[in-house]
Amino acid sequence: MKNKTYGADLILNRQIEGFHQFIFDENPHLSFVSESFLGMTGYKEDELLDEKKDLYSLLIQPADSDIYSSLIKDVLKCEKAKGCYHLIKKDGNSVFVKDTLSLLKDENGKIIISSYLTDITEFDNINKEINEGNRYLEALSEVFDKIFEFNTKSNTVKCLYSNNSSMFKHFENIPMPLDEALEKWIVNSVDKDDAESVRNFFFDFSLNKFFEPDSKPPQITYKALSSDNELRQYGGIFIRVNEDIGYFCCRRIHEPEEMSDLKNENTHLKEKMKDLVLKFSDGLAAFEVTPEEYMKPLYATENVCEFFGYTKEEWLPLTKKYTPWKTFVQKSEATNEEFLDFLKNGEAEFTYFDYKSEKEKKIRAVCTQKDMHAKSPRYVVLYSVDDNESEKQNTTESKDVSIRTFGYFDVFVGDKPIAFRNKKSKELLALLVDRRGGFVTGEEAIAFLWEDEPASTLTLSRYRKVALRLKNTLEEYGVSDILETVNGKRRIAVEKVRCDLYDYLSGKKEYSQSFKGSYLTNYSWSENTLGELLNS
Repeated sequence: MKNKTYGADLILNRQIEGFHQFIFDENPHLSFVSESFLGMTGYKEDELLDEKKDLYSLLIQPADSDIYSSLIKDVLKCEKAKGCYHLIKKDGNSVFVKDTLSLLKDENGKIIISSYLTDITEFDNINKEINEGNRYLEALSEVFDKIFEFNTKSNTVKCLYSNNSSMFKHFENIPMPLDEALEKWIVNSVDKDDAESVRNFFFDFSLNKFFEPDSKPPQITYKALSSDNELRQYGGIFIRVNEDIGYFCCRRIHEPEEMSDLKNENTHLKEKMKDLVLKFSDGLAAFEVTPEEYMKPLYATENVCEFFGYTKEEWLPLTKKYTPWKTFVQKSEATNEEFLDFLKNGEAEFTYFDYKSEKEKKIRAVCTQKDMHAKSPRYVVLYSVDDNESEKQNTTESKDVSIRTFGYFDVFVGDKPIAFRNKKSKELLALLVDRRGGFVTGEEAIAFLWEDEPASTLTLSRYRKVALRLKNTLEEYGVSDILETVNGKRRIAVEKVRCDLYDYLSGKKEYSQSFKGSYLTNYSWSENTLGELLNS
């Protein structure tokens, strides 16, 4: 179809940014698209001009379709309208535009709507960053009583959130010189016995000592005057925001008898979250969960990103949008069922392998409860559990473990067979047994467990889940010590198990007739060892 404008006065406006026209009749359709409009959307002219289809409406981001419909109603009623919405470009990215529409009629009375678009994506991104920062602060305010922003570049501090404290409310969101603010705070509120340690704590921050590479969020406890002028115990933690800015978040530490009076469920949950902050500082994250259970990360340390199966580069786009929770957690080292239970119950603990420390760790998650009408967002806070606690929980008593490889593979603790809930975790254990105490890397295990798939980020993540499920199963039966993990490689501790294969290969006479010609019948990759046994 011919690309033409309607109205002689519009001929000169072809160079207006994003200029286009469409005919509004029983089949609304674009009738003119300018070069700048094509450049803005990434489409060619013949891809947009069709008298039988309303192709422009297909460019509107679905979430903004109501906004655009209102604009059309307004221009039909008032002959002019303005509004902002998102367009989906041909490459799948979006552009945020300000649309100015006007209505005219041709010589036959047909309605023509002229429109020009201004690209305001940059302003939209700025607003999103502000909104994301606000949501992150809102999540932190669910955990802490007060939040202060420390800026080493400008050498200032300001109170971002004071929970209506009369002591700090009057200078909330007002930057103050760092030395002056700290001295006033220390002199006026902190107990004299703790004043020196608190002063040194913040002095270290001003020298950027806390934000060195791989440093953990620093913490401090102290006594200070509360809003009711009573001396109370407080705890605080520094959270790094960027190279120059850190948030000092503090909260009152309630005595046990006070905690028993916290009857409100959400209030009690907040207290749990506050306690976790001071206890588990190796990983930190905050998420917003919509009533429809879409997730959006507001903040996360690197090892929390790894727990969810993402690199730092993959993580950044997730902070710009809402993602269905099933999609968000599909690469993590926990099952969908575990996350669904977590969203229902509000609290959970997950296990993951931390490649940075080359250790298996635990991470705890706490989520504020849904409100009665499920209209408000919920917030999730994640923390790594202390390694020592994990080590204490993983200690096991010595138990008799016997393994059967001749025929079908099975493992017994005493006389009780282990009921593996995951086939691949059972197969991984069979592979380790087949290696007879040798270490197996993740890449090697993948070559056997997923024979048709190469080692990749996806298969490595899948393998880690399998390994963790195997570890969890063995822990349930109190025999996790039969596996040894070093630098991500795993082996069976042959000295801690009895195995018909090992007995047969020992050459002892009493085991010489135990092999009857079948070995690990469950698994095709066992044929090499079977061949060795048949030829021995």
